[in-house]
Amino acid sequence: MATPVILPKQGNTVETCILTAWKKAVGDAVRAGEGIADVETDKAMIEVASPVDGVMLEHLYPVGAEIPVMTAMALIGDAGEKAVASGLHSAKALPADSAAAPLSAITSSAANANRPIERIAASPRARRLAAEQQIGLNGIIGTGAERRIIERDVRAALDQRPVLTRAARDAAPELPIPTVGSGIGGRVTLADRAAPPEIMQVTRPAPLPEADAFEEIPLKGVRKVIAERMRTSLHTTAQLTLTASADAQSLQAYRARLKTSAESLGLREISINDLILYALSRTLRNFPALNATLQDGVIRQYRAVHLGFAVDTPRGLLVPVIRHADSLSLKALAAETKRLAAACQDGTISPDDLNGGTFTVSNLGALGVETFTPVINPPQVAILGVGKIDLKAIELDGRVQHVPHMHLSLTVDHQAVDGAPGARFLMAVGQAFAQFEVMLAL
Repeated sequence: MATPVILPKQGNTVETCILTAWKKAVGDAVRAGEGIADVETDKAMIEVASPVDGVMLEHLYPVGAEIPVMTAMALIGDAGEKAVASGLHSAKALPADSAAAPLSAITSSAANANRPIERIAASPRARRLAAEQQIGLNGIIGTGAERRIIERDVRAALDQRPVLTRAARDAAPELPIPTVGSGIGGRVTLADRAAPPEIMQVTRPAPLPEADAFEEIPLKGVRKVIAERMRTSLHTTAQLTLTASADAQSLQAYRARLKTSAESLGLREISINDLILYALSRTLRNFPALNATLQDGVIRQYRAVHLGFAVDTPRGLLVPVIRHADSLSLKALAAETKRLAAACQDGTISPDDLNGGTFTVSNLGALGVETFTPVINPPQVAILGVGKIDLKAIELDGRVQHVPHMHLSLTVDHQAVDGAPGARFLMAVGQAFAQFEVMLAL
């Protein structure tokens, strides 16, 4: 009997994974523990291994599909054994226009243009839109899985339809609609619809040249997941951003001392960002309202600081979490930061290393950004944006001096944190940066 390959659970919060590659084709021999497919979450790349020895009998999902965890994704059995996929797929509904439809449920549509409408492979949303707009599916080229017609294909066909005047739209439905009309801008008039086809010999005007060539990139995979999470963040939280600046002289001076320290100490690679994370981890101890989450109407304020930090990777934005950051030495915190960032870059980061944060930092200072509006990472209630260091004119001892200052942007969820507590926290952060060496005693 065929053995299903179950997509394993990936951490406590991952519900689906995107299939990026099949490493074994149907008919290939596989061994237990051998990798048969690569999948990814919005955070990490994962290899799925075969549970048994045998032969790959069937792929239940195409590459690009979004598969629920704990769902059968392939069948492995003996050579010549018949695969039975019925009932193995998750009951969870999948998007109608997603490539996530199981292969066993997709009708091949390679010859869509030459088949009757009732046999053309099309998604329910595509059929509904076509019916509403009174457009046939014959002749529409599908771009979905195995060339299935999806909603965007119907919309593309609608974009190519000629524009009708009001009178032409209200004409008897049996009257033909020419591809181009004699009206302004090629609009089809009532006279065009009523005229015999041989009389209507209108040349379609040449399209206007595009100013620039462009490439269309569908929003899918990891980019789509990130987009959905960012939208959810803005739709489910009341985000308020406060901005300030902090004296950066202490941070810069201490960083300079580390760079010239004895190599045997292993401190030369500690960065300004590491100093920022260290100071924040200590400051958050005194501000439990900021070191918190809001979920299902319940605010949780944490004693330990699990500090997330944004990492830009080729796959998109990832936020690994430094566990118990407030109990780590500066050297240990810097080492953990580098380990997590490297794992994000090479795609080996564990899903559990990307969950459970209580506060997040996003540092864009190295890219020349001064201030910005960081987006909260739910269910957290706050995030700190760090900008570049600039000279700021301030008055000292009756004289105006230009002192290096770091730009700071704090976004809080106003459902859980009011403006005044947020402002006090931001002030405390600025003081911690300005007196960094004092923080080392905490």
